[in-house]
Amino acid sequence: MHDKPVALITGANKGIGLQIAKDLAKRGLTVLVGSRDLARGQAAAATVSSDADAIQIDVTDAASIAAAADRISDTYGRLDVLVNNAGIASTAAPGTSFEERLKQNAPSQAPMDYVRAIYETNVFGLMAVTQAMLPLLRQAPAGRIVNMGSSSGSLTLNADPHYAHRRVFGAAYSPSKTAVHAVTLAFAIELEQTNIKVNTACPGFTATDLNDFRGTRTVEQGARQAVRLALLSKEGPTGTFSDEDGTVPW
Repeated sequence: MHDKPVALITGANKGIGLQIAKDLAKRGLTVLVGSRDLARGQAAAATVSSDADAIQIDVTDAASIAAAADRISDTYGRLDVLVNNAGIASTAAPGTSFEERLKQNAPSQAPMDYVRAIYETNVFGLMAVTQAMLPLLRQAPAGRIVNMGSSSGSLTLNADPHYAHRRVFGAAYSPSKTAVHAVTLAFAIELEQTNIKVNTACPGFTATDLNDFRGTRTVEQGARQAVRLALLSKEGPTGTFSDEDGTVPW
């Protein structure tokens, strides 16, 4: 068995996922940079640490997920941390403006193929990866699962007419994150008598390509809560939703 804790971060070849990988590597973990495109994952892993490794994983492809789980088991014999970071906000062609993507997201006109694609990655993919990695996480001394959520999926916040980001709550992305929060709680309840803790991290409005880099937080800020939850002690919580400023309402 590998002698250091191992962390898998999906969608880690760029943005917040890459920063989470870098931060966990600095804290002594062997980091697996999950990426749909292996070459991009390898390029990203080279910027993380000499101990980091790239792993091909497409969260919408069952065969890819199974192969990733087998490779982790065969190569490392353990998995201590899973960060479900992979996610998409749109299926629009590259270069489509943020405003045009908001129109696509309007519930009155959102194409059903678009809505299904968002859920396929953000919700069903997250569940499929978690299920595949659970046998390894169950064997870990302190298994940790961190799901990347979003305050844009908070029903409490978006029910407030004065909430600043309410206008982006549309047909797909935000409701998919609401579903992620619910799935996190479901896994936490099922696993609460085990050594696995399952929590949701909100990165805040972070500047990434998902929002055309309009966010007000840096990727370093956006990664902090996920890293903290990935390294929780035995006394840490499970089934929570929070960002670096504290608890986020469901």
